[in-house]
Amino acid sequence: MRVVVQRCSRAEVRIDGRVVGKIDKGFLLLVGVSESDTLQHADIIAKKVAQLRVFEDAEGKMNLSINEVNGAVLSISQFTLYADCRKGNRPSFIHAARPEIASPLYDYFNRILRDTYHLHVETGQFGADMKVDFVNDGPVTILLDSDEL
Repeated sequence: MRVVVQRCSRAEVRIDGRVVGKIDKGFLLLVGVSESDTLQHADIIAKKVAQLRVFEDAEGKMNLSINEVNGAVLSISQFTLYADCRKGNRPSFIHAARPEIASPLYDYFNRILRDTYHLHVETGQFGADMKVDFVNDGPVTILLDSDEL
């Protein structure tokens, strides 16, 4: 599982011109699921997201978690995180999980963030053509990969 974590001051996702998810301060998450990912991978990544200390404390140091700043999450499914561009100029997505595997695992990941880590989580719609608008705060962008944790 790969998740791009972007600290943001606001984020929203639109489908067909309609806002379907919107947050203020928190994380915009771009979530990719590979063919080999399991519930355990989702658990590990969710814990890491919830415990990342990338928000500034009173001294201006990145020392606070998303819960400590009352932040929220906008989670967007993004199979293109598994693009393989090693051969030619057209990406291959052979390592991205098929929708029947990826969608339930993406839903499970979001549920863990809500139920276990008590985060407010907004989402887009799995497989939809989405327009995402956000302000990256910092900028702070971190890549989490379950193969490297």
